[in-house]
Amino acid sequence: MQMGMVLLTALAIAASLMLVAWLMYRATDKASWVDAFWSGNLAVLAVWYAVSQDGDPARRILVAVVGGLWGARLAVHIAVRVARGAEDPRYLTLRAEWKTNLPLRFLRFFMVQGVVDVVLSVPFLLMARDASPFGRVTELAGLALWAVALAGESVADAQLARFKRDPANRGAVCRTGLWGRSRHPNYFFEWLLWVAFALMATGTPWGWLSWSAPVLMLYFLLRVTGIPLTEKQAIASKGDAYRAYQREVSAFLPW
Repeated sequence: MQMGMVLLTALAIAASLMLVAWLMYRATDKASWVDAFWSGNLAVLAVWYAVSQDGDPARRILVAVVGGLWGARLAVHIAVRVARGAEDPRYLTLRAEWKTNLPLRFLRFFMVQGVVDVVLSVPFLLMARDASPFGRVTELAGLALWAVALAGESVADAQLARFKRDPANRGAVCRTGLWGRSRHPNYFFEWLLWVAFALMATGTPWGWLSWSAPVLMLYFLLRVTGIPLTEKQAIASKGDAYRAYQREVSAFLPW
């Protein structure tokens, strides 16, 4: 299958899943579903590339495992949080800014996230199309980094969830474990996962394109919907306690 047709099919898959996410938003009035479907989309695309492309079989299995396992874990983690909790403060901010015609605005927002999914899935696609034998040093290094980053993200998510479950911590700032070293360790390890994906895809034809994924993710996390909106809401809800946290703990890199 030609690259252009593969990408168009991927776009159709991503758009279809984001339409389902939008319908769930309409049914529950929680736009946060987009986050669960964002990561789930990437898991589905990774598995689809592994099945549909004709690269080295071992590498295609790797794509399905590293993309599918990471995306599925994150999608389930977020979906449980969305189903049980209130709307994510980031989307409350968007509602306040947009004010009117919210369903159409969120539909457009969801579809843009689907396009971003396709762009970010390029490392998976390049790997799945590479027919050379699996086992390059960059692939093995990327796989090792993926394991470390996935473990770090899982631990950070578990530590925050455990902190929030304790009623005594209501309104407090989490400084448990990794959250005492970075204000956003989940974001840091998420970005590290994308570095791992790019590293695994580096030796493929056109592999340099894979580095657009971690660059794009870093921009989103540091400048757009990641840290800026999260910290704006944290200051609004926790005030001086969070300002002290900002002064004392690194925003992104664990120190």
